[in-house]
Amino acid sequence: MSSGFATPITIKDAIDKIVARQYLIPAIQRKFVWSSDKVETLFDSIMRGYPINSFMFWEIKEQSIKNDFKFYQFLTEYRQFFKEDNIDIDTKAFPDFYAVIDGQQRLTSIYLGLKGSYAYKMPRAWWKDDEKSLPTRHLYVNIASPLPDEDERQMKYDFRFLSGSDYERLSKESNTIWFKVNDILRYEDANDLDNYIDQQTWNNNQFAKSTIRTLRKKIFDEKIINYYLETSQEIDVVLDIFIRTNSGGEPLSFSNLLMSITTANWTLRDARKSLEDVVKKVFEIGKPGFMVNADFILKVCLVLFNDNIKFQVKNFDRKSVQQFDLNWDRIKDSIIAAFKLVESWGFNDSSLRAKNAVIPLVYYIYHKNLENDINNQAHHQDEKDAMRKWLCLSLLKRVFGGQSDAILTTIRKVLRNNLNLQDFPLEQIKEAFKDNPTKNLAFSSEYIEGLLTTQKDDPNCYPILALIYSHLNFNQVFHKDHLHPFSYFQKLKETDFENRDLFLFYTNPLNYNSIVNLQLLNSSLNESKLDTPLETWIQDKKIDLDNQLIPKDVDLSIKYFPDFVSKRKELLKKRFEEIVGTTNE
Repeated sequence: MSSGFATPITIKDAIDKIVARQYLIPAIQRKFVWSSDKVETLFDSIMRGYPINSFMFWEIKEQSIKNDFKFYQFLTEYRQFFKEDNIDIDTKAFPDFYAVIDGQQRLTSIYLGLKGSYAYKMPRAWWKDDEKSLPTRHLYVNIASPLPDEDERQMKYDFRFLSGSDYERLSKESNTIWFKVNDILRYEDANDLDNYIDQQTWNNNQFAKSTIRTLRKKIFDEKIINYYLETSQEIDVVLDIFIRTNSGGEPLSFSNLLMSITTANWTLRDARKSLEDVVKKVFEIGKPGFMVNADFILKVCLVLFNDNIKFQVKNFDRKSVQQFDLNWDRIKDSIIAAFKLVESWGFNDSSLRAKNAVIPLVYYIYHKNLENDINNQAHHQDEKDAMRKWLCLSLLKRVFGGQSDAILTTIRKVLRNNLNLQDFPLEQIKEAFKDNPTKNLAFSSEYIEGLLTTQKDDPNCYPILALIYSHLNFNQVFHKDHLHPFSYFQKLKETDFENRDLFLFYTNPLNYNSIVNLQLLNSSLNESKLDTPLETWIQDKKIDLDNQLIPKDVDLSIKYFPDFVSKRKELLKKRFEEIVGTTNE
């Protein structure tokens, strides 16, 4: 059979082929990325007879393709972050099968709705793989009545992924009859479905009967899966087709696009599993952990070894990929070491706003052979201080916003030319960017003043404090702490003050919740400080004012808070200028 559009099939036919492993996913496909809302909307579209676009399948006959390229089974249980990876399958001894080239997200969505489950994290819950944080959910539809016209999703049928507790709670609401979607697979015979309906208490509800009958018809009778069948066994042809057909919609992860290529040329290990292993190990660093993806790992590889670091197929030729494979253990260890180092400085996933800022650290660690030693508290202190300062500066100046490839290339050149130096070449990096109007690491007086207004929960807060308190020993754990206790300002009433202006000053977050009223404090000291008034805490604990950057020439009682704000702002600005320098621009 030549390539072209084939006879359409039903959803049940497609499901059966997935179960029989006749439909597989090639490694060039990205992971499943659709949200639960998007899956629900797809089922609504199917029910309403809306087009769901055509699919493209690749018929795999050549034994060399079965031998040399990776293929994966469909997901049966999706658990956000913890279970997003498809299980690979050895196709060497397989009979001919079909690889999904276009439509994998839709087909996976249909399969999860009819045969699987979907778990996503509860709001404000920790990233933890348990039922409390990520309850298992199955797809249901409320058959009692259609959604109102004003439904914000513009859906007619109320499809929802519900946990067991969701189902129990919603079932108690009036005008709800929740039908589990995968139960429809029991009723291939329309008569069996009618018998089921006749036995229900809602058998007089016309919408309910119509909805279930429509669902059965859409699954078993209507040939909704319209597909193009590609029969060519030429890899380059299929890869070109894949790139062209997947150029729109959800953005492709380039790492997944290249997986078949890399897998074919990685002889020492499984490429995809190796990348995902690093992603998981990085996530285990800190609470919460750092979240990176396979694209980040591959970008690190390019920066380490390739002249051209752009995500282009030509940069993942056999020679390059084999180099990644050969040096993988050290690459992995250097990435993990860099994130452990960043975590030891007090950063978390939120305050590390640009992950690409870590790549120069990885490069330095790898090429200086420091992956097994950089996190030794007693070693490389000057290097680590310079690396920490670089990280803070780059985050505060948003160096990696926009065209990060050009930035990384420039920094790499500086690092490469200065590997003979004892220390991390921070000053040389600053020099390389001094004429760049948007990426330079210089700070104007006005810019510094703006930074001092940063609020405690702002992601920039920690990098600012880490710079200001760069004299501290970062082998300890530090917390962001209010000097004058936060709780005091929450209790204030206007009647407490002789005039309104003073009340407004005390209750302005720019004064009590910004950098001017914050410090980095040793965790044990912070836990004992609690809501102790500042002047009392300083006296009782014999606090070194210079060490904590607290002004000496002001009364530290809360009565003189306006003077404190003025004096400390002056002190911090001077301290900041000493560390980073200033420009008159």
